[in-house]
Amino acid sequence: MKIIICGAGQVGWQIARHLSGEKNDVTVVDKNADLVRRATDMLDVQGVAGFASHPGVLARAGANDAEMIIAATYSDEVNMVTCQVAHSLFGVQRNIARIRAPAYLEPAWSDLYAGERLPIDVIISPEQEVAEAALQRLSAPAAFDSEVFMDGRAQLLGLAVEPGCPVANTPLRQLSELFSTLRAVVVGVRREGTLFAPEPDDQLFAGDACYVFVHRDDVQRTIDIFGKKQRQQNRIVIVGGGNVGRIVAQRLERAPGRIRTRMIEQNRINAEIAAEDLDRTIVLHGDGLDATLLHEAGIVDADAILAVTDDDKTNMLVAVRAKAEGCPMAIALVNDPTLVPLMEPLGIDAYINPRATTVSSILRYIRHGRVRAVYSIGDAEAEVLEAQVMSTSPLAGQLLRDIEFPEGALVGAVMKAGEVLRPHGDLRIDEGDIVAIFAMAADVPEIERLLQVAIDYF
Repeated sequence: MKIIICGAGQVGWQIARHLSGEKNDVTVVDKNADLVRRATDMLDVQGVAGFASHPGVLARAGANDAEMIIAATYSDEVNMVTCQVAHSLFGVQRNIARIRAPAYLEPAWSDLYAGERLPIDVIISPEQEVAEAALQRLSAPAAFDSEVFMDGRAQLLGLAVEPGCPVANTPLRQLSELFSTLRAVVVGVRREGTLFAPEPDDQLFAGDACYVFVHRDDVQRTIDIFGKKQRQQNRIVIVGGGNVGRIVAQRLERAPGRIRTRMIEQNRINAEIAAEDLDRTIVLHGDGLDATLLHEAGIVDADAILAVTDDDKTNMLVAVRAKAEGCPMAIALVNDPTLVPLMEPLGIDAYINPRATTVSSILRYIRHGRVRAVYSIGDAEAEVLEAQVMSTSPLAGQLLRDIEFPEGALVGAVMKAGEVLRPHGDLRIDEGDIVAIFAMAADVPEIERLLQVAIDYF
């Protein structure tokens, strides 16, 4: 498939990395020649330096016979015009645009993004996606990562193995025997910075960070087994009153129960906008690193702090200061994946990677319709794919024990007729079943082959 990716920044880079690795014909366009050169040097892609919305640049990128445009530059307007030009002048049929400004996303204008007026097939809003990820983290305070699958019937939890953890130093095979009714599977483990899919005889050790695929009804039991404590989140402090912070605050105001939210925003204009947009959230103007202001926001009594400013280091330092003041849970938004290894030493409970969140959203839409969800883990090190089994899939009609999955892949759950089942060797996979599979990045193409999802896109 021939795909043009406009924007060679963090998101565009990762999308190009994924799609070129899946043997697509990918061309990267960016006005920054250095970013284009980096992409062509390090990835199996072609590159064109120039403004993505210019017809001549798109022509040089091969828009005449391209099947898809992914406009992911930093400018909403460039992304929208790029899709318009690609469709109207070159006949590109599939157009995806990253749009950040809330003004473009209001329901009143939703009909504009269709047909010939503004031909955008899919709009990706990073702020909306990141806000949703933040709410997921808040809903599972014992986990450092969390994502919902199978229509909300299952959940991926990232759980740190701490000293004294009840399941430490126990082979995973033995865990299955000890908790035979627990619908939970450890699908990934990060140890000393390296992520891998564990074998049945592998053990969990203190310091590991593991990814567990869990049935919705067994989430609390799984957290208990890992020695974690789940506490109610009634008081939340948000540092950062930009788009993400405001969306989270609005959602918390509408959430069941009386959640008390306070927000700190350093920019006066953003603070005033937040104060106008929010009904029950108290907005404070000032520096989130100011200990006096944190105390005024009630950090001592808060159940969690969410740091979502546009500066990674500020978010991390705010989280550290809040923990030092006694806040039991700190979540930081971090764009730079090289900072993630610092989270555990600094005592930060969870983090949100906007790049991984946005990449997951785009991949979910560009793959075949049978793929229901894609979640990117870490620095695009692995994915969890949820897909419906087709009649042509090599999985259909096979027992799990007879399927030759790649070494870096594990089945997290199987859903039959709406019922989520824990995978075991005697479980038969039938056409129409929904499967969730954890796969290391190198093994994703093979999983797509097994699922028969790489034949077509959209």
